[in-house]
Amino acid sequence: MEPVSGTQMVVGLILGVVVLILLVLKTKVHAFVALIIGASIAGIVGGMVPVDVAKSISTGFGNTLASVGIVIGLGVMMGRILEISGAAETLAYSLIKAVGKKKEEWAMAIAGYIVSIPIFVDSAFVILNPLVKSLSRKTGKSVVAIGVALAAGLVITHSIVPPTPGPLGVAGIFGVDIGMMILLGLLFAIPLMVVGVLYAKWLGKKIYQIPDDESEDGFTRPEKEMSYPELLEVVNERAKDLPSFTKSIMPILVPIILIFINTTLSALELKEGIYSIILFLGQPIIAVAIGLLVAIYTLSNQLGRKQTLNEMEKGIQDAGIILLVTGAGGALGNVLRDSGAGDFIAQQIAELALPAILIPFFVASLVRLIQGSGTVSMITAASISAPILAGLDVNLALAAQAAAMGSLVFSYFNDSFFWVVNRMLGIKEVKEQIMVWSIPTTLMWFTGLIMLLIANMFI
Repeated sequence: MEPVSGTQMVVGLILGVVVLILLVLKTKVHAFVALIIGASIAGIVGGMVPVDVAKSISTGFGNTLASVGIVIGLGVMMGRILEISGAAETLAYSLIKAVGKKKEEWAMAIAGYIVSIPIFVDSAFVILNPLVKSLSRKTGKSVVAIGVALAAGLVITHSIVPPTPGPLGVAGIFGVDIGMMILLGLLFAIPLMVVGVLYAKWLGKKIYQIPDDESEDGFTRPEKEMSYPELLEVVNERAKDLPSFTKSIMPILVPIILIFINTTLSALELKEGIYSIILFLGQPIIAVAIGLLVAIYTLSNQLGRKQTLNEMEKGIQDAGIILLVTGAGGALGNVLRDSGAGDFIAQQIAELALPAILIPFFVASLVRLIQGSGTVSMITAASISAPILAGLDVNLALAAQAAAMGSLVFSYFNDSFFWVVNRMLGIKEVKEQIMVWSIPTTLMWFTGLIMLLIANMFI
């Protein structure tokens, strides 16, 4: 068999990605199937033997889910319990009391930062939206300011901190330690959240509206803000019906702490005796399973056995398609490795002055703009760029974060969360909808780009 030229490999990759995007945008074919078709085209056109393409797809799919599939399943079950038990509300109310008066935007952003780690972003916003409206009524602050701050906190950790399925899948495709992915995600999320809150506070003055049950659409726009009444009485009254802060935070903290300990001990090469047991407990699948057990036995006391099991199964149903898309992304990446396209492109990039760390960032950004899904865009970016970066002097944990942060760019009409935020905040004008959610996501995306370049200089 004649050797395959680099040009043919690149043409195969480009054609595969174009077909993938067209299928997602213009047809009824689901992203999972589109990824498999795109991988097949990339491999066959790129010069691989067709039978080998099928084997490469299966291997890539299996290897990716082997590393993250169980964690995703356990994570969504835990998130479902946190959702229905009221633990998410508890975290928000507790933070409002802790942060203090006239800082509701910061409190809600921090609440979103924490809550979205185990709970899907759309569900988390729906759960906490009544609190957003209540705060707006009681404080006189624009519901837009409080709501956008919450949404910013939610979308950031949803996009870059495992065990949320998207960044977890990216970590699996790059072969990155999950503890390192969590640590970098939590750190990067802080400046992004600050930018989101500052924008939310500014926007609240531009679009000032508060909930009004008597108005036609449920909102009204007074000429000026109302006075600031005391909130603690309202918060304390609602807290009586919810689980305690300790019970609510433990299912999230326990697995994160165990995974961090595992990462630290592994870095120090401490593996003998008692350390081996600690390393076992800190393996992501074991740590998240322990977090799930903590959630079951501390938060589901008000639920019967049957209801608890049913709710966890609902979480698994929601995560099923994410597992398939994540696995298919791994399949595409493996085809690019086996076809040689990854190595060829890496050689070309190594000769350029462009920082290689920007490849997954801009690929994710482009795919996000075209098809709207943050999860699909970061998985696609990881699948394409992981084989390219494997042979270059690049920190793969940082590259994984680049793919995740690139997915934040300009959320608009083809993103479901764009509609969740705008509809629940009562925003109907297209110009205001873009101001409410497209612009802040782009500002956070740009902040992520700057942080990524700075981190790349030192890591």
